[in-house]
Amino acid sequence: MELYFDAQKKLNKFFLDMNFTIEGDRIGIFGPSGCGKSTLVGLIAGLHHPDRGLIRVNGQAVFDSTEKVNIPVEHRRIGMVFQRPHLFPHLSVKANLLYGYKRCAPGERKITLENLVDVLQIGDLLHRGVNNLSGGEKQRVAIGRAVLSNPRMLILDEPLSALDLSLKFQIIPFLKKSCEAFSIPYLFISHSLTEMRIMTDRVLSVVDGRVSGLMTAEELARDAMGKGPVPYVNLLQLKGPRRIDGMQAYRWGDSELLISGNGKEQALYELLSTDIILFKRHPEAISARNLLRCRVSELFEAGSRIGVVLACGDEKLVAVIVRESVNDLDIKEGVEVYAAIKATAFRELG
Repeated sequence: MELYFDAQKKLNKFFLDMNFTIEGDRIGIFGPSGCGKSTLVGLIAGLHHPDRGLIRVNGQAVFDSTEKVNIPVEHRRIGMVFQRPHLFPHLSVKANLLYGYKRCAPGERKITLENLVDVLQIGDLLHRGVNNLSGGEKQRVAIGRAVLSNPRMLILDEPLSALDLSLKFQIIPFLKKSCEAFSIPYLFISHSLTEMRIMTDRVLSVVDGRVSGLMTAEELARDAMGKGPVPYVNLLQLKGPRRIDGMQAYRWGDSELLISGNGKEQALYELLSTDIILFKRHPEAISARNLLRCRVSELFEAGSRIGVVLACGDEKLVAVIVRESVNDLDIKEGVEVYAAIKATAFRELG
C-alpha cells in the first residue's frame, strides 16, 4: 500500500498541516492524545474533508481540491475499527458481520463469512445478540465486520485503548491474523509504544498536527528511550515451556530462559533493558537464574546512556548502561559479554 497525503484542515483552534508519502502493509500512526491522529485518518477515510489538498491511496486520488475530486466514504473501500465496537444493538452477531459484506460490490467479495469465522474463532457467537457479548468478543466482531466489508485497507483507530491489559493482548493476535490471512494492509493508530512495536513496521510520528518523523517501529522505540526516563523494553514471544524448580523454562534461540510464575503455552513477555546486567567475564557466582553468553553487535546513543545490542545466538536483546560502564568494561562491537537476568524480571503481557 502507498499513501500520499498533502492536505490541511482547521478545526476550531487546531490546525492539521501534513505532507508525507508512506508505503507498507503494517503502517503505524503514533503520537500523544490530541495530536491529530484521528483527524488524519478521518480525512483519509472520508469522514472529514480537508480544507485543501491531495490524498492518494495506491495512486488513486480520493480527494483533490484542485481537480474537485472527493470520493464518498462508502466508495473508498476503507474499513474502520474504532476504540468502541459500535455494533448495531438490534442485530445479531451474524447480521452485524454481514452488514458491510452486503454493501460490497459482488466482484469485490473475496472474503467469505466462513473464512472469517475460522480466523476469528467466533462460530459459537453468530446467533447471539451483541448485548450478550464480553468486551473482547464485541471487539472481535467489530474487527470481523470491517474485514468482511472486503476493504482495500483497514484503519484501526486506537482499537485496543478501551480494553484492559489482559483483553488487549488477547485481541492483538486476532487483529494480526485477520489482516495477514486476507492480505489487508492497515493503518494502526495508537499512543502506545508497545502496541506500535507489535502491530507495525513503518511509523508516522505526529505532534501538534504536524509530521515529526517517519521511521521504523524499532527506531521509534530507540528514539523514545533517549528522550525520557522510560527504558527500552525488549519484547519476547515465547512458547512451549517446561517446569523446572517452580519456574517456567522457555526455549529462546540456542538458549533457555527461566521465568518465575505459571507461564502459558505461548506468551508475550517484556523485559526492561535496565534489568540486564553485563559482565566482561563469566561470573564465579550470581543469584540471577539466567546467564547468557552474547556478542555485542551494535552500540547506540540513548540520551545520557548507551544502548547495547546483544546477539545471543539468532536472538537479540537490548541492554542499557551508563557511559562509564562502557569504558570500564571495554564494551565495543564484536566483544563477548555475559548477560545476567533475574527470573523475576520478565513481565507477562499476554
